[in-house]
Amino acid sequence: MPREATPGSPPAVVLLHGVGANEISLLGLSPALDPRFTLISVRAPVEVHPGGYGLFRVTFTPEPVIVPQEAESSQQQLASFLPGEHRQESQGLDPRRLLLLGFSQGAMIGARMAVSRPERVAGLVMLSGRILSEVQASFRPAELSALPVFLAHGHHDDKLGIHRSRASQDLFTGLGVKLTSREDTMDHEIGAEVLTEVGLWLARQAGLSPGRAA
Repeated sequence: MPREATPGSPPAVVLLHGVGANEISLLGLSPALDPRFTLISVRAPVEVHPGGYGLFRVTFTPEPVIVPQEAESSQQQLASFLPGEHRQESQGLDPRRLLLLGFSQGAMIGARMAVSRPERVAGLVMLSGRILSEVQASFRPAELSALPVFLAHGHHDDKLGIHRSRASQDLFTGLGVKLTSREDTMDHEIGAEVLTEVGLWLARQAGLSPGRAA
């Protein structure tokens, strides 16, 4: 629940973790996010080891090879899990201010959700991720011009090279989304400076007045 109450229904950020983590792993970001957000942290459905989960299995060859059926299933499960308008109202959330924040695999499935169902989200944060080639057939360019996207990646990412981010930037630009992108001197991680910028960006997309983050 929000750490600080606001008049009316609060906005929400849905946290989507990376492979091998769980629903606890991204909750450490909460101090950098505006205290007026409701945080919804989900556990991915594929158990890759005890206590560690993923949205799909992947083999790290020179090019990562995913199990596409698991990625499709994870997106469908996410779509079913995300509060729809009726459920959002019943949970006290603002249906116009539901934002996705994904890291690594979470960023990939978050992007898949946003570009195929843009009416369901108010914005997307992609951290150290990429756009899966399998999802490009589901792009809805006519409906994406109003979608805000924040994309950040590290120059020293040894799991998903910086070229992945640049390819995603090109795709998003071609789709006409409202893109904010940042490259930083970090590995496959969420750097402190990036996180600060993410917190401010999310608050702006939710229409929260500045100067209230914890």
